[in-house]
Amino acid sequence: MAKFGVQLPAFSGVPPDRLFEHVAGLATAAEGAGFDSVWVMDHFFQLPALGGPDQPMLEAYTLLGALAARTRRVRLGTLVTGVTYRTPGIVAKMVTTLDVISGGRAVLGIGAAWYDVEHRALGIDFPPDRVRLDMLAEAVQVCRALFTGDDVSFTGTYFQLEHARNLPRPVQPGGPPIMIGGGGEKRTLRLVAEYADLCNVTGDATTVAHKIDVLHRHCADVGRDPADITVTWLTPLILTTSDENTAEVRAMVEAGGSPEEVAGFTIGQTSEIPDLVAGHLRAGVDEVIFSVAFADAAAIAAVGGALGLAAPPA
Repeated sequence: MAKFGVQLPAFSGVPPDRLFEHVAGLATAAEGAGFDSVWVMDHFFQLPALGGPDQPMLEAYTLLGALAARTRRVRLGTLVTGVTYRTPGIVAKMVTTLDVISGGRAVLGIGAAWYDVEHRALGIDFPPDRVRLDMLAEAVQVCRALFTGDDVSFTGTYFQLEHARNLPRPVQPGGPPIMIGGGGEKRTLRLVAEYADLCNVTGDATTVAHKIDVLHRHCADVGRDPADITVTWLTPLILTTSDENTAEVRAMVEAGGSPEEVAGFTIGQTSEIPDLVAGHLRAGVDEVIFSVAFADAAAIAAVGGALGLAAPPA
């Protein structure tokens, strides 16, 4: 049975003293509507498409810890943490803490990072793509080791641990599941096959079906059952009020993005959402994650209703 999640990517339009209550309201609305997961971006500056560095951005893990205390059922994670931002031993400690606070609902989302603007601004090294992917390969091994064992030592090219401890232990047996974000066919999806429990891809249904096929081939190469990997699809969701409004919004989005980017959007009226994501589910997506930059709590609840999600018992 397909699962559905909500990503909360934007924090504009609300004064700082009311901002957390606003975000918590969106998260609890998603939980109340029957969504399975709530995600935040791990960025220090807002992304260009959502206004760039002039717009507010909350630090991801501080926010997730607070949301863990306000929710009871949804899984919580970043979509996704940049491998360059923190050493993996620190990431493992932070995600383990989130797992403890949430009672076993944490997911580690991690990727190779890309937003060079915030790296330069904050003094974070931004090595070439190949190096960042090599760092990612080491980081997921470090995190898995700290989730599953104690007194961990690791010697890599980029990261070294010497008798690292991770106490308290994660609540989830085996530790929080690891998601690798990105659809790079040669390296990223190979790393998913080797190390991850989940992947996250974008694009239209044809593109996603191709990425899944590539992932399955990597799984065959490394002796992994692809059924052990959950495929998630991230799609920006823009709700419209009529067919005419849908056409207007789509034209506006197409004017500001590449055809490949626009193909991954979900744009339509609330009642149309099930049909708009059906192709991706047929393509093999296990969980649809809606990025809801422009939705309020009522809209999130309405989308859950349109999808027929079962709200949890009160």
